[in-house]
Amino acid sequence: MEQMDSTVIATSLPAIAADIGTEPIALKLALTAYFVALAIFIPISGWMADRFGAKNIFRLAIFVFMLGSLACAFSYSLETFVASRFFQGIGSSMMTPVGRLLLVRSTPRNELVAAMAWLTVPALVAPVTGPLIGGFLTTYLSWHWIFWINIPIGIAGVILSSIYLNVPDERTPRPVDLVGFFIAATAFSGLVFGLSVISLPALPIIYGYLTLAVGMTAALLYILHARKTAYPLLDLKLLRHPLFRSAITGGSLFRIGVGAVPFLLPLMLQLGFGLNPFQSGAITFVSAIGAIGSKFIAERVFARFGFPRVLGFAALFGGLLIAAQGLFTAETSVPVMMTVLIVGGILRSMFFTGTNAIGYADISDEEASQATAIVAVGQQLSVAFGVAVAGAILETTSIFSGGHLTLLNFQIAFFTVGGMSALAGLIYFRLPHDAGSNVSGHRAIAKE
Repeated sequence: MEQMDSTVIATSLPAIAADIGTEPIALKLALTAYFVALAIFIPISGWMADRFGAKNIFRLAIFVFMLGSLACAFSYSLETFVASRFFQGIGSSMMTPVGRLLLVRSTPRNELVAAMAWLTVPALVAPVTGPLIGGFLTTYLSWHWIFWINIPIGIAGVILSSIYLNVPDERTPRPVDLVGFFIAATAFSGLVFGLSVISLPALPIIYGYLTLAVGMTAALLYILHARKTAYPLLDLKLLRHPLFRSAITGGSLFRIGVGAVPFLLPLMLQLGFGLNPFQSGAITFVSAIGAIGSKFIAERVFARFGFPRVLGFAALFGGLLIAAQGLFTAETSVPVMMTVLIVGGILRSMFFTGTNAIGYADISDEEASQATAIVAVGQQLSVAFGVAVAGAILETTSIFSGGHLTLLNFQIAFFTVGGMSALAGLIYFRLPHDAGSNVSGHRAIAKE
């Protein structure tokens, strides 16, 4: 529900704008408001889970998300819609990191790969199914349904998690770092807002660069603050763990390309090749098949070959397949495009399953809440950076083509972000061959 909602709205922006009396470009502020809410409140999700219980916060997050969805559906102006999306983002900021925390705490380390494979599927399927479902609901019902549909799903989520989510209610309350919260909120919201305005200029682009500078300055201040604080909001000392550090850096680098594709590919298919939104969505949808299919082989592949080789291979060739999408033309057959997307979906799913699992291989249960918050922040920033890089490349290169987007503009963007994703492979190839074997089971097989 949460993963899909962050992309489903993009397809419906013109219909929503017409209904509430504003322009689609202005309504992109609603997308930005949602991501800013994530950036502000994700860092404190770990502390809240430790203080009030992870299961309680998880259910509360679903409830807040439902209320935000209702507010969005009943919005009647740009201001009310932006405010509603911000409130919805508050609930969203707790769902994924706290859900991952519950999974880590309730799963033995040797079963973590299989568990992460299940967790990865909706994160990869939702961004490609969101535009397709959003387009269908908006075209054949009304845009309100993209929010109303969250209500029965959310109610089911609260009920089912109350019945079946039986995990130890571990509470290890530590003093809340209010100073760190305000600095981190300024840093991450400034970075996300700045990157969003640069990539989706609903405001003058100078505001994007100014807030980006404020965010970077606040980020440096937070690093200094965390070093001299006994209980920082986000404990950067966790980066001393080599596998966790590799998961953060490698995962963030690879996610730049992955975050850019849902922005670049539909735009190229529609503006460059003349397809309508439904045709475009039908092609991009197939990458979800690869994401789902890899779940059934992930555990055995990591057990057989180990984390470093599989992650290095998946990042390298996954990045190259992202770059290969820049070679698509209007004459490229649909089966060829679908094949590239399916194989790319398999590699991306394998990568995220593995990097999410290896990141917790050297993290203790006591550090898990901090780790999930840091992982979630890294994910949001890297995806926002990926979209910003892609948008900036299109904007810059279009100057040389008379202000119009051509196939060459998209090729440069795909080659750039694909190359950045492929570089993540170098981080994993440098790890010891048995890194994370307590999670993958690779060493045990080797001894046999």
